[in-house]
Amino acid sequence: MPHRRNILKAARHVVIKLGSQLLTDKANQLDAAFVGTVAAQVARLRTAGVRVTIVSSGAVACGLTLLNLSKRPRDLAALQAIAAVGQRRLMDAWADAFEPYSLPVAQVLLTREDIDDRTRFLNLRNTVNAIHRLNAVPIINENDTISTDELVRITFGDNDILAALVCQALRADLLLLMSVVDGVLDADGGPLRTVTKIEDAEKLLRSEKSALGKGGMNSKLIAARMVTRAGEAMVLADGRTPELLTRVLAGEEIGSFFVPQAGKQSGRSRWISSVRPAGTIYVDDGAAVAVAEKNRSLLPAGVTRVEGNFARGDVVSIVTADGKPVARGLSNYASPDAAMLCGKKTSELRQMLGARAYEEIVHRDNLVII
Repeated sequence: MPHRRNILKAARHVVIKLGSQLLTDKANQLDAAFVGTVAAQVARLRTAGVRVTIVSSGAVACGLTLLNLSKRPRDLAALQAIAAVGQRRLMDAWADAFEPYSLPVAQVLLTREDIDDRTRFLNLRNTVNAIHRLNAVPIINENDTISTDELVRITFGDNDILAALVCQALRADLLLLMSVVDGVLDADGGPLRTVTKIEDAEKLLRSEKSALGKGGMNSKLIAARMVTRAGEAMVLADGRTPELLTRVLAGEEIGSFFVPQAGKQSGRSRWISSVRPAGTIYVDDGAAVAVAEKNRSLLPAGVTRVEGNFARGDVVSIVTADGKPVARGLSNYASPDAAMLCGKKTSELRQMLGARAYEEIVHRDNLVII
């Protein structure tokens, strides 16, 4: 297994994520001085030939300050309005922080639909790479003013999942989650320095040792699973650690290092694993083993039921009878046909569908194991 130090020192494109809790001071206002220290580290890394893409929370926190509001409202429309006010202040803070280094910043606002759409997913990489070539720093956030996901914490999970999806789209070498804790805490309350299996970290999560609480750490482990499955590394560390970025990329044992799986996923596989499935296909135990362990296609005979309304070519989730995820893939059939073919043998397909028949519900070339 490649050594942690070698993997981190070899990274040439890094996505860093900073949450609202990290970016604000004790008065819950944006900590401009801290933002400045991050910018200084990023500038030095750029000089050393390392591209850094920033995923930054903080728009709502900035909006609360500008509007002299002491509490975060629960009303969605109010939150979106506050984010709209605060986003400009957030970008001003980053622009001011990078100005001493003659580095302009570029605002990139994303919605979940930008990931779900294949063309927009690919264009995200092209745009961010172009920003880097122009010697600017991309600052990415969810488009809070029109998207409900981040504001109500359903999909992106306080930008952890967004950062992982950005890492997927950019095919970056490393995701660094800058948090308020020094990684996943082990049974003794100390940081777990190396995580080779996400399941091991999940067991520790159930003990609720983390200062972030179960929910906050859960989104970080989901992000870790996505990134490491694609063949990239992730580090979760205390963002207030002095010179964190430069020290992590020097290979120091700071925070929790999530070991990447061998081999890198293709861009197509990364998109399949990132997009929200349009439907769900339930399979029996034999089909689950064939798909997950034997690299086989999903045949109709192993399908027990179909949920959702999807078209041919849509991404579907393949799960066991009790709902455990097995894989994702591009369906050869729209949902009505897929439902009609549940449990059917290959020999029966031609009789039922004629020239429209495919032997597989999902071909193995279009499958990504979860």
